Amino acid sequence: MPQGQPSVVPDDGLTTRQRRNRPLVMVHTGVGKGKSTAAFGMALRAWNQGWPIGVFQFVKSAKWKVGEENALRVLGASGEGGTVDWHKMGEGWSWVQRDLQGDNFSNEEKAREGWEQVKRDLAAESYKLYVLDEFAYPLHWGWVDLDEVIEVLRDRPGTQHVVITGRNAPDKLVDFADLVTDMSKVKHPMDAGQKGQRGIEW
Repeated sequence: MPQGQPSVVPDDGLTTRQRRNRPLVMVHTGVGKGKSTAAFGMALRAWNQGWPIGVFQFVKSAKWKVGEENALRVLGASGEGGTVDWHKMGEGWSWVQRDLQGDNFSNEEKAREGWEQVKRDLAAESYKLYVLDEFAYPLHWGWVDLDEVIEVLRDRPGTQHVVITGRNAPDKLVDFADLVTDMSKVKHPMDAGQKGQRGIEW
């Protein structure tokens, strides 16, 4: 299987294996379709490797059902690969007490609580892969402190990989990340008035 060859070999004192196994921060941003889809594709690869996976779905409503959620939940429970924990902000997060989630519990507060849980899981090394879906939005809107996020990710222990999706990823996050993909749009059916459809958008 092709693994790709780096164009540069840095003089960092690391062996090829050590350099290959460094934990990555990855960002999928841009206006094109496929940011979350690509991240969930990584989750499938991680599941196949037996890695524990934590998906934290920021912004999207609890009513928003993505096909990858059901597929990864089933795979995670199958006992064949890694485990999968899936958390959605629209559900108020599974760890936030329901009686604290009245109408006054804003999306901004939910996003901050979601980030607090990510921080706890990173400190505990709960997962090998973290999918912070649509997390670029709370960062762009200033709901979550960007400098703190970069500091926490820089200092995270172990070999935990993190992928962040969403439009308008802040420049400082892009500069910090190890892998950044900007999804550009060339054409989309919605430009011609066609709504999203099953099996394609969800």
